[in-house]
Amino acid sequence: MQILKNLYQVGGDLNGITYDIPGALWNDGNSYILKTPKGLIMFDCGCGDTMDQIFENMEYWGMSSKDIKYCLLTHPHFDHAGGAHILKQQGVEMIAIEETAEAISKGDERCCGYLYHKKFRPCKVDQVVKDGETLQLLDIEFKVMHFPGHSMGCTAFGFAHEQKRIVVSGDIIGTILGGDFGWDGSIDFNKMVYIDSLKRFAKVEMDMMLPGHGLIHFHNPQYRIEESLNSALMQWR
Repeated sequence: MQILKNLYQVGGDLNGITYDIPGALWNDGNSYILKTPKGLIMFDCGCGDTMDQIFENMEYWGMSSKDIKYCLLTHPHFDHAGGAHILKQQGVEMIAIEETAEAISKGDERCCGYLYHKKFRPCKVDQVVKDGETLQLLDIEFKVMHFPGHSMGCTAFGFAHEQKRIVVSGDIIGTILGGDFGWDGSIDFNKMVYIDSLKRFAKVEMDMMLPGHGLIHFHNPQYRIEESLNSALMQWR
């Protein structure tokens, strides 16, 4: 699905772009592709069992999986990073914050394979980044923003594209019509840390937010973040 010129959603089972198993609507998080003249940058890579579907979706839009140069991971949960080992085999450089990189390298309970009754296949993250760091990838600047709570590795990546400030947010907030917060069954879920992250995230200026599941926020994404913050303040204190 084309979001903007040269920006695509290529995976995600909640809105039917990919499909894992019958009755499961949260097995495959949203995956995005940013197309540049020097190659492709991917954000999250799904559970792994839908990778063929993701590659087929890319091919429809004239993109080859062989041109993926980097994959930025928002957090280590199976539905977002389960396919990382497949991309690694293709030579894709994986990028994540330390908490996510450590979990993925071990493939432990922080990857939440138990939720999907699957085993996470560990792999090494090539580049470990820090909160506030600026990345230069294929001549595009990305800002790394760490917002733990749903998991301790939750990360957003901000960049400018088509004169819009875009943030890939993973599961920092919940999905429209699906709750205010990311799933709370993570081994490292933490309400108080989450509240602090939502307070900081609500101050990030953006024009469009690409979430970890479901519908994209094309207008006023901060409104949705503030709703989630308000809900957290009422329920968790």
